[in-house]
Amino acid sequence: MKSEPINLQEKLRKISQLWTPKVVAQMNDYHFKLVKFQGEFVWHEHSDTDEVFVVIGGEMKIHFRDHDVSLRQGELFVIPRGVQHKTSAVAECHALLVESAGTLNTGDVRSGQTAPVDDWI
Repeated sequence: MKSEPINLQEKLRKISQLWTPKVVAQMNDYHFKLVKFQGEFVWHEHSDTDEVFVVIGGEMKIHFRDHDVSLRQGELFVIPRGVQHKTSAVAECHALLVESAGTLNTGDVRSGQTAPVDDWI
């Protein structure tokens, strides 16, 4: 066990690519991942796990087939397992994701935006 706090801003400075979540911590079977993104992601779902987005900087939208949810800095949203969605941000957004370890960022879809699963920073 590390006895030092994890500085999220420091970790974010080390991320240079968009749409590539990086694991910064693990609690039981859950990963805490930082991600930077801008533009639109692919439609996908996670059939076996919920997914949490916590906006650290900027604004984002979570698109569902029948509505959108807007999130600003300091807000979080839980996407239930099995619900098809995609994320987007007009300007660069920074978020903390909380999801089961081993969760692929594109869920059931493989695309050019699919990132490595357990990439630590």
